Amino acid sequence: MITVAEALSHLFALADEMPVEHVPLLEADGRILAEPVAARRTQPPFAASSMDGYALKGVEADLHAQFKVMGEAAAGHGWSGTVGAGQAVRIFTGAPVPEGADKVVIQEDVTRTGDLITITDEPGAKDNIRAAGIDFETGDTLDAPRVLGPADIALLASMNVATVPVRRKPVVALIATGDELVMPGENPGPDQIIASNSFGLAAMLRRICAEPRLLPIARDSAVSLTTVFGLTEGADLIVTIGGASVGDHDLVGHVAGELGMDRSFYKVAMRPGKPLMAGRLNGVPLVGLPGNPVSAMVCGTVFLTPMIRAMQGLGREAAPRIQMPLSAPLASNGPREHYMRAMTKDGAVADAGLQDSSLLSVLANANALIVRPPSDPARATGDVVDVVPLT
Repeated sequence: MITVAEALSHLFALADEMPVEHVPLLEADGRILAEPVAARRTQPPFAASSMDGYALKGVEADLHAQFKVMGEAAAGHGWSGTVGAGQAVRIFTGAPVPEGADKVVIQEDVTRTGDLITITDEPGAKDNIRAAGIDFETGDTLDAPRVLGPADIALLASMNVATVPVRRKPVVALIATGDELVMPGENPGPDQIIASNSFGLAAMLRRICAEPRLLPIARDSAVSLTTVFGLTEGADLIVTIGGASVGDHDLVGHVAGELGMDRSFYKVAMRPGKPLMAGRLNGVPLVGLPGNPVSAMVCGTVFLTPMIRAMQGLGREAAPRIQMPLSAPLASNGPREHYMRAMTKDGAVADAGLQDSSLLSVLANANALIVRPPSDPARATGDVVDVVPLT
């Protein structure tokens, strides 16, 4: 068996970085920006009013001073003249500040009669003008790599960027294995269960900008498993679920080996998730996850998510950890690194109940994993432990 850190190192070595593609801006939310993108314009492209009011010369903006209104400037419709002494231009938020003016007195501080205004309240020192380029200038860049969010999309639009260079979504072929499995909605036989792992992992993959492809369930025969492996063409990563242990019906390793898999490792010193396998099958990375539902999902968090991030150019790092105090004691840990389902509340963390690797209800109620080192001694309330947040 190898350690979790060693397994991650092997998986990162298998993680081929995805090529770059260009997508329309409307389709870029949640995608991974692959290259820096430069602004194609300056924002704002001109000095703009930040308030509704009157544009005039700041040196003349004294209490009770009077000005003649020469015209009007609105967003999208500037005033083309030059503001002279004793003159003002009615201006609205976002409009270009006319030449000769360097201050906007807000309309609440002014009384207007016809074309004459009088400053009736102290205008203050603020000029109420947004300088040209105060947000960004032509050539300024949005750096990569980064996961694009709504604010990034708005910024790119303001930069006048219509198409965006992003990493292609890795296509992940998911293969559930076992005679005991049926799909959700079907009627299981007396000795069968529902195939839940594929759906949980597919949801996890979609959240990290991968494209899951659910293949038919592979039955416990070499012929069935070989047939399903034949459907993985075009995938960037193959993930099998179950069948990677050493039982008589655990055929994934054997069949993949017969098909030419170059194995990187088998078995990791962790719980849940010991029977983990990885390698390359015809040049495509393959990860064999354990079949127990919680084991598969925990391995998805600990191994698949960092691997997918590496394929998208987001670095080669383990799942982020934080440190938190325990709100309840923990018994001593065994010889394997343990990822315990846990709940965080009020800045502290406690285990979420029974840690059996088949209990999805416990995992669904958890929002974190407590990471216990091998042979970690008993911990008391208040002791600080490593925690992997679940989102």
